[in-house]
Parts: sequence; structure tokens; C-alpha cells
Amino acid sequence: MGNKNKTISFRVNEEAFDALSEIAEERNISLSAVFRDYVDSLVTHDGKVRVVPEDSTRTRDGDDDDDFPPTVEVSKSFVREHERLELEAEHLREQLDEQKAYIDHLRSQTDSEDEIGDVVKLEELDDDDEPYQLG
Repeated sequence: MGNKNKTISFRVNEEAFDALSEIAEERNISLSAVFRDYVDSLVTHDGKVRVVPEDSTRTRDGDDDDDFPPTVEVSKSFVREHERLELEAEHLREQLDEQKAYIDHLRSQTDSEDEIGDVVKLEELDDDDEPYQLG
């Protein structure tokens, strides 16, 4: 049996929608991804997810060991690889921009050549009675 995605649809008021849109923008993800993350978290914790203000989690029971938001340590090699990939992606974006600029330049050149009229079409050469002599 396959793992098929299902669609959930519901309505929220405009104020809640704007707040959720801001959250998605801050995290640089889509609004759908915000909901998917929440649903994944809800399923992972067997429905025991509770939204609380950040300030209340810091002073909970006077225990400062439980920092919020939780942190995860990653290896230096992972961080380096991530940084390398970011640099490579930036470089590829720059190359793409250069290629687009070059294409625009070529298009503008061909447009200006069309205006000049220096283009000789092969069909026109065939229509002439005289043979064409090179130089």
C-alpha cells in the first residue's frame, strides 16, 4: 500500500492568516510548509504539542537546563559541507545571471542587425540572374 499525500482544508480569520504568513516569511518557507511542520510535530509527539509563550518556558520550574528553543549540535564537517554548498549555489546563481545578461546582449545585437538591413538572404541570391562572385 502506497504512502499517498492527503489534502486538509480549513478556514482561518484574516488576522491569523497574516500572522502565519509572517511566520512562513521569517522562516523562508511556504505557508503549507508551516502547517506540514506543525502536523509532523503533532504526529511525532502523539498529539501532545502545546504552544506556549517563549518567556514561560525559560522560567519553568526554575530549571534553566531546558533551553527553548531546543538546540542540536552538528559536526564541523556537516557545517563546512553546508557552507561549501551555499557558496557553490551562490556561484551558480552568479553564472546564471551572467549567462542571462549575455543572452540579452546577443538578442539586442540581433535586433539592431535587423534594423540595419545588412543581412543577405540565400533566397535573394538564387533569384539573381548573375552568378555571385567572391572577391
